[in-house]
Amino acid sequence: MSARSGFRPVVSSTGWLRALGTVLAGLLAMGAVAALGLWAAGGAELPDGAFPRVVAALVVTAVGGAVELSGDAGGLADTDAELTAMPLSVTLTGASVLAAGFLRPLRGRAAPGAVTAGWAGRIAVLWLLALLGLAFAARRTFEVPLGEGLLDDLGDLFGISPTVGFTTDVPLTVLFGVVWLAGVLLLALLVSRGTPPPGPLARLGAAVRPGVYAMVALLLACVAVGVVGALVVAATRGRPAETFAVLLLGLPNLVWPALTVGMGSSWEGRAQGPLGLPVPRVLDEVLRTPGLSTVDLGTLTDHDGRAWWLLVAAAVLVPAAGWVLAALSPAGTPAWRCAVRTAVALVPTVLAICLVGRVSARYGLSVPVIGDLGGGLSGELFLRPRPWISLGLAAGWGLAAGFLGALLARLGARRAGSVSPAPPRTPRPRRNRPSGG
Repeated sequence: MSARSGFRPVVSSTGWLRALGTVLAGLLAMGAVAALGLWAAGGAELPDGAFPRVVAALVVTAVGGAVELSGDAGGLADTDAELTAMPLSVTLTGASVLAAGFLRPLRGRAAPGAVTAGWAGRIAVLWLLALLGLAFAARRTFEVPLGEGLLDDLGDLFGISPTVGFTTDVPLTVLFGVVWLAGVLLLALLVSRGTPPPGPLARLGAAVRPGVYAMVALLLACVAVGVVGALVVAATRGRPAETFAVLLLGLPNLVWPALTVGMGSSWEGRAQGPLGLPVPRVLDEVLRTPGLSTVDLGTLTDHDGRAWWLLVAAAVLVPAAGWVLAALSPAGTPAWRCAVRTAVALVPTVLAICLVGRVSARYGLSVPVIGDLGGGLSGELFLRPRPWISLGLAAGWGLAAGFLGALLARLGARRAGSVSPAPPRTPRPRRNRPSGG
């Protein structure tokens, strides 16, 4: 069977059905994770049937889309709202499902470049249509109750009935969503060991696949450790709904920056008022110190001594990634080259964590003649990295981890080679039997 005939199911009309199934599977998985996380965070109490609209907005932000917040409280009041955050648990779920669906018909076959491009193009077209639908669905405005007592009396006195809403920037959502999809599909081709990259990417894949594979394995290992820790916390410390909200909406938002903290880098931020976002207790305590707070091993350990385990985790996981890179590199690759390649792979990985891990959320309601209407209607949370420190530490960790991983891989290869295989059995010569008759 020729290469072209071997890919007939992909390039024929049934390829559109497969592409539709891949896109729908990705969207349904993302929507399910977002809905469960929002429900665990108390989203079932959203007024005016806003729950499905907020789920759509979560999916949009998970793929890099732009969601804008707005508010209105009448002519006598001012409102302010801003939210910049990616629910990376939803992002990771969608990326995994879409990558698996994209690679399935290509697995084990050296697909021509035109075939792979056509298959990716079908998925991109349907993904574009889905993004448009989500962008128009993720729009809602609803009233925010002032509560009881003084706030309610002030609302009646000044005629204040605050509303809050959100909408999407459709062009930016489509642009970033398509770029996100392209990155996911390209990363899937580079990482998959069972799918040879097409001709134009074959040389690039051979050069960068060990580093990309090692970094993806490192990030997924961090998430796996975080899942185990979240389940333990949910089972032993109470408030399982809050823990599952963190797990389903923003676990990578915590464990990936925690990896950089374990490597010695620091973040800065502040938290004031009720947040409305699922945040671990120790991080909330650190961020609520007066002024600008520093989040590093020292400040976290001051509030919870178990934070030193972040250093232990980094000291295990990063060299393990270096070992994976060395094991996938061609035999005889010098240890110093593995060290350099690990550093070159780890630096952009940490840079990506700094870009997607930052969080900024702010909302408030005030009347100019009396000021803020109370802490219950205002809050702020932001967390941002110190990128230059993080990138410098990543380069150092990459060099050390890559060199150590290469030595461990070489030691393992020597031990495997020291076990000599059993000598092959020499077959006995067959005797010719005399033919009868």
